[in-house]
Amino acid sequence: MNSSQAVTVRDLTKRYGNATAVDSVSFTAEAGKLTTLLGPSGCGKTTTLRAVGGFITVDRGTIMIGDRAVDSLPPYRRPTRTVFQSYALFPHMSVRENVAFGLKATGTPRREIPGRVAEALQLVGLQEFAHRQSGQLSGGQQQRVAFARALVTRPEVLLLDEPLSNLDAKLRVQMRLEIRRLQQEVGITTIYVTHDQEEALSLSDTVIVMNEGRIEQQGTPWEIYEHPANRFVADFIGTSNIIPAEIVSSGTDTGKTGDDLTISCLGSTFDISRDRVPAEITGRCGLVIRPEHIVLGAIGEGSLTARVLARDYRGSAADYRLAIEDGTDVPGTELIAEVSSPTGRQLLEIGEQVSLRLDTRRVSVVPAEE
Repeated sequence: MNSSQAVTVRDLTKRYGNATAVDSVSFTAEAGKLTTLLGPSGCGKTTTLRAVGGFITVDRGTIMIGDRAVDSLPPYRRPTRTVFQSYALFPHMSVRENVAFGLKATGTPRREIPGRVAEALQLVGLQEFAHRQSGQLSGGQQQRVAFARALVTRPEVLLLDEPLSNLDAKLRVQMRLEIRRLQQEVGITTIYVTHDQEEALSLSDTVIVMNEGRIEQQGTPWEIYEHPANRFVADFIGTSNIIPAEIVSSGTDTGKTGDDLTISCLGSTFDISRDRVPAEITGRCGLVIRPEHIVLGAIGEGSLTARVLARDYRGSAADYRLAIEDGTDVPGTELIAEVSSPTGRQLLEIGEQVSLRLDTRRVSVVPAEE
């Protein structure tokens, strides 16, 4: 349905008075791939998306779509289409009329419009709803109409501004799978904005984590989760235990092969693969331990003993807040541990003692807290 192009953003800066919303942001959204701008409220992700779409002017920077600079072009002259958080459907129009609107506005020959609309509605599975009013549709169906309306004009780039935020939790999961299917089937370059970490990890080819107007890290979902670049990313993406630690020796110090580093943490030492430690970090650091990387067992099975302070049972998993009691020079240190698929008899009770050990193959290292 389209000919996708890469989007290249260079040194993008946007200020509102004395406040800098976007500060020297640069990235490339690959052609035919889904790139997500992820971050908390006020991080600059939506401002960046709106700049790409031409809805705001920027103070500095260049935006390229393919080999064309589009900085000076208004939204209607850019090869982009945007699906907004509110969907912005016309309530007095039918589904078919909503989808056809963009084609009429851009001067598409009238004889082509019915076929193009039918193609777009088939893509989103709404052929049978063509004559319904938008107000007669569910939230998920309205979102599909918004997608069809955006795709029917065959843009080179699709911009999605938190399109799932108005849906309930279960429908959000269903619709993010649908978005991914549509994006891959059409092969359109897509820039997606969200504050939902799970959504970003599920949907994206590339995730760009933003904070206070700057990019903290960009990479594949796996890279972002498994190798956070700093404390902000480790803390923002999923749940993390970040524990004070120290790199005490390298392989060359101990006669090892050089592939491992020795970490001192929670009163004991263990080896960690060098590729999980950024080269610039030496000495004091923070050890990032995901809840699923903590293995619980009966007393005596692990290197540390802890007491259960709280339990969050979710059916498919249970999270435990634990206080380390011994085996460490930092008694009282709290950790969050996750146990997948627990049975009723396996659930730990508040106040119960448990032994734990770390899956040191999966931990990562970030700079020490300043």
